[in-house]
Amino acid sequence: MAIKTTCAYCGVGCGILATRTGERSVHIQGDPDHPANHGRLCSKGTHLGETVGLDGRLLHPMIGQRRASWDKALDLVAKRFRDTVTQYGPDSVAFYVSGQLLTEDYYVANKLMKGFIGSANIDTNSRLCMSSAVAGHMRAFGEDVVPASYADLDAADLIVLVGSNTAWCHPIVYQRIRARCAAGATLVVIDPRRTETAEEADLHLAIRPGSDVALMNGALAWCREAGAIDERYLANHVAVPDVFWKALGDGHDLWSVARTCDLPAGELRRFYELLAATPRTVTMFSQGVNQSLAGTDQVNAILNLHLATGRIGRPGAAPFSITGQPNAMGGREVGGLATTLAAHRDFAPENRAVVQRFWASPTIARKPGLKAVDLFRALGEGRIKALWVMATNPAVSMPDAGRVREALAACPFVVVSDVIADTDTGAFAHVRLPAAAWGEKDGTVTNSERTVSRQRALFPLPGEARPDWWIVSQVGRRMGWKSAFAYDRPADIWREHVRLSRYGDDGGRVFTLPTTGGGNAGYDDLAPFRWGGTPFADGRFATPDGRARLVAVVQKPLAAPLTNWPLTLNTGRYRDHWHSMTRTGLAPRLARHRAEPLVEVHPDDAARFGIADGGLARVATPQGESVYRASIVATQRAGELFVPIHWTDRTSTGGRTGLLPRPLADPHSGQPGFKATPAAIAPVATRWRGFALFAGEPARRPDVLWATRVAVPAGTLWELADDRAPDGLDALLPSGERVEAVDPARGTRRVAVLAKGRLVAALFITESGELPARDWLIEQLSASSAAPTVLAGRAPGVAVERGAIVCACFDLGMRTIVAAIRERRLTDVAAVGAAIGAGTNCGSCRPALARLIAEEKTDAA
Repeated sequence: MAIKTTCAYCGVGCGILATRTGERSVHIQGDPDHPANHGRLCSKGTHLGETVGLDGRLLHPMIGQRRASWDKALDLVAKRFRDTVTQYGPDSVAFYVSGQLLTEDYYVANKLMKGFIGSANIDTNSRLCMSSAVAGHMRAFGEDVVPASYADLDAADLIVLVGSNTAWCHPIVYQRIRARCAAGATLVVIDPRRTETAEEADLHLAIRPGSDVALMNGALAWCREAGAIDERYLANHVAVPDVFWKALGDGHDLWSVARTCDLPAGELRRFYELLAATPRTVTMFSQGVNQSLAGTDQVNAILNLHLATGRIGRPGAAPFSITGQPNAMGGREVGGLATTLAAHRDFAPENRAVVQRFWASPTIARKPGLKAVDLFRALGEGRIKALWVMATNPAVSMPDAGRVREALAACPFVVVSDVIADTDTGAFAHVRLPAAAWGEKDGTVTNSERTVSRQRALFPLPGEARPDWWIVSQVGRRMGWKSAFAYDRPADIWREHVRLSRYGDDGGRVFTLPTTGGGNAGYDDLAPFRWGGTPFADGRFATPDGRARLVAVVQKPLAAPLTNWPLTLNTGRYRDHWHSMTRTGLAPRLARHRAEPLVEVHPDDAARFGIADGGLARVATPQGESVYRASIVATQRAGELFVPIHWTDRTSTGGRTGLLPRPLADPHSGQPGFKATPAAIAPVATRWRGFALFAGEPARRPDVLWATRVAVPAGTLWELADDRAPDGLDALLPSGERVEAVDPARGTRRVAVLAKGRLVAALFITESGELPARDWLIEQLSASSAAPTVLAGRAPGVAVERGAIVCACFDLGMRTIVAAIRERRLTDVAAVGAAIGAGTNCGSCRPALARLIAEEKTDAA
């Protein structure tokens, strides 16, 4: 029987039908009844079934390197936190939590820290992705409310995507956008990079990074000149500072904005004319707006535009912050951020009194706590004496991650709750606690459009793993608060959360949850619902006077390139990977689209700095450096670099992006500025390159300059390179019958290791020769006997390699797709889909398919 649950990945919140097919196996398909996705899934959701195994799992409590009982581990955690609070005060301890937690987990952790320990030093990795949106919402609306739904996309005539590669990062939302565009809507993409999303846009503005405030202020000034301001709406529903319009008049003419944003004036004019003429506009923004040192101002510049033109609270007209994590919104609801209390309340005395009374708590946090960057800075300075990290990996994801690791190493007591045994952060833990994973958890999540969905367990808890809410509750009880944390099931926590959302409410807040009848059974059967209805449809906002606020924001000066740091570094996500790959790194079909961490470089910069396509390059900033495979692409703006965030010490010797950004944050939100770090790039010379293939995992990680792990069916692939002689590589190979070929002239060596006739390992290295494609060799790991041509790296006779993966949903490579286009004379993306399936599931490869079709038409001409 299929179980209805929710996807583990992004904030779209797709519904899933999961049918168990074995002890630890499951068939995944989209839930056609879920309002977020109507049955569609992206490549990551489609292949969730490949990630539910127990390889690498933390299954027992660990104190140091020794297994411990739950009682012993929990007693130790409770004692160390209690003793630390007694000796140094409540602000000497901290929790760092995650949008991977369910709302019930989040609620209990927030309650323990803020209502019983008495500190607000609980922050979340959501601080890194959407806290500027939170701060902007609160400044403009008086409450953190996303005033949009996916249905607004269906009604919009103009959709503006700002700082969002939606085709890759939110593919199901992107398909909804494309469907609306097919019905006549216009799509504008504002992004420094010509991403896959930008390729399909009607207009792409390759804006200079950090100039968003100028762009949006200029848009508002243009709308005012064009008579597109809704004066009646402003008069009735919006408070406008006296100096607002005067400030907007300075330097926001078309030509000044074009210079600031480094845009052609004609393209800018077209955008402004579209805006002024199209009342039904949805502006969707994501990390490119939020992850800036001026992120909150950039958010408010967008909100100002919508408020001043009355494009809010109406179908097809809304500003729309789309979240990155599956439950970033649920964390915001319960107060998972250090800057909020609970149930969308701040730390005003009356709010503290309400929450303390509801919780019957002995104390309540009196002020906001330390935001993520400040929290780890305080850890390094010795002000935080005990830290509990839940479901996240700050040693990888925080900016200036080298300094974060030093802080973790110096902390007297670190607890890590995680599903994975060995993580970069877990290496610093004094206690590790085994948490439940997706497929084992039971609770709720809230997606980007405020829809609450159930996430249901598919498998029993493995080993001694336990839900996060249970772990935190047990510590709370052991710290002396037994009745306050006497939860038996997630439904108990949910009902308390619902009551708190309504407790003491005078009707001024949008966030209230409906009561769910039917007791535990009602919770078990809870269907998806969206709280808040259509926010602000009545023109009333969650401020004391009921009016929204226009917030005067000014474009900050943009720094010129520095002599030692002549480039600007941008960071972001890949289509088929997620965070630090503890889940997607297990899925072979997700690993091959971008198998290695790449630094994307414009051809002019590659020529300037001697970077070769496919070679290695060292990216350096004042904070640190890391090595990447170079990819020279014209879609990158000159003077800028792009690198992904996903690789860790566990998966690569390079690609450690967290080492590079500055530990600087937006002054209002505390969100780090990951998008514009001064940087430099230089080529890395290597003596040889190659790869090693293993059935399973090698006994140890390769000790070479470049080693990147790639999950493949039945084993692992390691891409390798070094500037030293390839000594010691034989030690990586398992015992067995060896077949070897050597070409001294090219410095080439090929080794296959067989056991009972089957391939169990292979090593291919060369100094100047060619290396075979990997696909056929990977298939040999699953073959009953190795082919006689194994050292050739290809099948007997003539075979066509599939090429680089384009469509992960159907595992289709570039050469396979191009061959189909040529042989069947396919002329559009729909025809390719009908012929071979590519692009018909999540659709995130559709821009790439369109590009291949265009290239084939050009070649034919």
